[in-house]
Amino acid sequence: MSKRGRVLVAMSGGVDSSVAAVLLKEQGYEVIGITMKTWDYASSGGSTGKQIGCCTLDSMNDARAIGIKHDFHHFIVDIRQEFGDWVINRFTDEYLSGRTPNPCVLCNTHIKWESLLRRANDLDCDFIATGHYARLRRGSDDRPILMRGLDLNKDQSYALWGVSQENLDRTIFPLGDFTKPEIRKLASDFGLDRVANKPDSYEICFVPDNDYRRFLRDRVPDLDEKIGEGPFIDSSGNTIGKHKGYPYYTIGQRHGLGIATGEPAYVTRIDADTNTIVIGPREELLQQSLVADQINLIKYDRLDGDMKAEAKIRYKDEGAPCMVAQPTEDSIEVSFFEKRRAITPGQAVVVYEGDDVVGGGWIRSVADVD
Repeated sequence: MSKRGRVLVAMSGGVDSSVAAVLLKEQGYEVIGITMKTWDYASSGGSTGKQIGCCTLDSMNDARAIGIKHDFHHFIVDIRQEFGDWVINRFTDEYLSGRTPNPCVLCNTHIKWESLLRRANDLDCDFIATGHYARLRRGSDDRPILMRGLDLNKDQSYALWGVSQENLDRTIFPLGDFTKPEIRKLASDFGLDRVANKPDSYEICFVPDNDYRRFLRDRVPDLDEKIGEGPFIDSSGNTIGKHKGYPYYTIGQRHGLGIATGEPAYVTRIDADTNTIVIGPREELLQQSLVADQINLIKYDRLDGDMKAEAKIRYKDEGAPCMVAQPTEDSIEVSFFEKRRAITPGQAVVVYEGDDVVGGGWIRSVADVD
């Protein structure tokens, strides 16, 4: 074994994870690559002839070819059952509960890290590594602290808040101090011609056509019969139209409502119990506080008192100043200094101190503060 240790690298066949694996090899680690088969496009309602992104035969072959070229072992592991249980089923359940899910966080927390570490233990690996744009540093008590990636345009720390301290302790992020253009150049320098110019993937991996409504209908064939049409109402409770069923809408949605109100109208609230959707003008989307549960704290064991911080309420959110408190072991309250647009139950809130990730949780409720 290398003096730097043996590392199991998650490889999707894309440019980022491929460069991560070769970088670690160049740095003296004994690298083992692993590609996780998480889904089948056909089982998600599409054609196998239209597979794109990760988990395709081409992607797995690309990862294997890089292992051969750079002299490290590569394995493929089938985790479709785990992925279905933890990610796809919960994705469906969240929409059926009137919330908008974030499957990437669930995947990172319960699939990538947990599955990787189980396989790492089986292979006597000291570490695991991924191609995420994030960094780690050690705190004064030697605890691993997750940080934003240096390239803020590609930073993926928001999607990693659920990874436990124990799992971060064995994690390496080789790309954290690089920008995306630098990674593409490294791919060319390493001779990774098959992946150097692969486009980035932005859609949900198991909904590659980005049509989650179609996906829900495929997963729940009698969805339309079960849910049915319901009322659009305004904030005063007046009925102003009919919708196709609450799972097909998200907070902040403007297009595709199928109603005319004389001014731009947005989905401001979803009530799954009554199949009712509240719509209103843009200003009714503005909220100032939220409660999140199922939290994971990374930087501290517990938050004592009110803490001034910055919080992000969605992946591409730039973040905003706020005060954070922890009223219970499993929840946090976040109060923003200025109102935020479309705080969405089901999404994650992630709290930062500078570049450090304090922790995060699942948004369960929102409120205004006058």
